Amino acid sequence: MEKQTLLLEHNYRAAKNTSGKAPVIIMLHGFGSDENDLFSFASELPEKYAIISLKAPIKLEPYGNAWYNIYFDNDQGKFSDDVQAISSRELVAKCIDSVVEKYNVDENNVTLLGFSQGTILSFAVALSYPEKVKNVIGLSGYINEEILKEGYKNNDFSHLNIYTSHGSVDQVIPVQWARKTEPFLKNLNINCAYSEYPVGHGVAPQNFHDFKTWLEKVS
Repeated sequence: MEKQTLLLEHNYRAAKNTSGKAPVIIMLHGFGSDENDLFSFASELPEKYAIISLKAPIKLEPYGNAWYNIYFDNDQGKFSDDVQAISSRELVAKCIDSVVEKYNVDENNVTLLGFSQGTILSFAVALSYPEKVKNVIGLSGYINEEILKEGYKNNDFSHLNIYTSHGSVDQVIPVQWARKTEPFLKNLNINCAYSEYPVGHGVAPQNFHDFKTWLEKVS
């Protein structure tokens, strides 16, 4: 199938050796990156998945993109633009619908795979719209409660599975923030697996192996 037009620019890899509608992995990159970043390891993921890597809508200077801006000032220190984050949450949710409409993929088998800011947004989309997402692989991120849809606690999370991991010496997002993710999700009765690796703000080879193994178990 040829690449289609979506609400966001994207890279696309078709699924292979599948009959009917394929499961799909939708990738959300981190702050300052683009759609080519996570897509660089698409060839290492199972061929039965269609893979779509989205490009965040906010252009940064001199290069890269973001799902929302991160500001620095003397009063608040480092803080996120939650209004922009909520806008991107809605945009990604609509993009999922568009992916399902325009590509031959299974609407009941959508996996979000995020890194850093892309993980934060993946969590926000999945918790706000669990009917659109089956699995989340969240690398080096955390849950920002301020960008979750109002009333999210009343959602049906019974079909949602989440794998999340973090570097124990992450210098960008403190591991203490990430350690709150598993208890937060389990309090919502969401199936969650959490792992740590002795790395900084990145994905260790063992981490890559472990989330692929996890994905095979829940697929």
